[in-house]
Amino acid sequence: MRKFLQLGFLGLLMASQMYAAEIANLRNGFSIRHERHEVVGDTTRLYLSAEPSSGYVDVPSAQIENFEPAPPEPQAVTSQAPVDLSAIVSEASTRSQVDADFIASVIRAESGNNPRAISRKGAQGLMQLMPGTAGKLGVKNSFDPAENVDGGARYLRELLLLYNNDMVKALAAYNAGPQRVQQYKGVPPYHETHAYVARVINDYNRKKLAQRKRQRKPPVQGAAAGKPEIAQSATGPAAGTE
Repeated sequence: MRKFLQLGFLGLLMASQMYAAEIANLRNGFSIRHERHEVVGDTTRLYLSAEPSSGYVDVPSAQIENFEPAPPEPQAVTSQAPVDLSAIVSEASTRSQVDADFIASVIRAESGNNPRAISRKGAQGLMQLMPGTAGKLGVKNSFDPAENVDGGARYLRELLLLYNNDMVKALAAYNAGPQRVQQYKGVPPYHETHAYVARVINDYNRKKLAQRKRQRKPPVQGAAAGKPEIAQSATGPAAGTE
């Protein structure tokens, strides 16, 4: 009887550990799977792994709608190797001819650089690809960072070409769908879409301004300094590097 009780307690302990992971549902529509969270001032820190030295994502607490127990880990997540996101973005940029900083800004806005992000609508991975979109792009595993970013960058390229390199319309279509941009002949009147476009462009501009400052210190003699393009609030310059 004593042995039976010990085994029962062990089973309960294992069950509690199995369901320890959480899903943070955000107000912008996507969710972040994590192992635990803690509140730090006005920010909630989401730890992505049970390891003490694991990475984490800081999210403003006001942007979190609620928490819920996480379902079993998606089978698609198979690699435990560290992800070099910068290298992945650089490679995708070379193949798609879309500015690497633009891709990185979209990733930051879409998933907060979390390759395991899953939205309530079903969008998955770093660039939050819907299963249907992923299928059309030939992405078999949306939780694989390299596959996801490659597919997302190619989709951004398609949208930039569709809208004659209008960065704002391309972002609006990425967020709300090309049919909505066509319907409203521009950015749809959705608060979420307007906020998303502004967030991406502000982050992109910040990167480009930082590059410009670095190029000015010190000046390079005998060579013209590069002039990264800065996105505009309406019809910005091309994000592609044709």
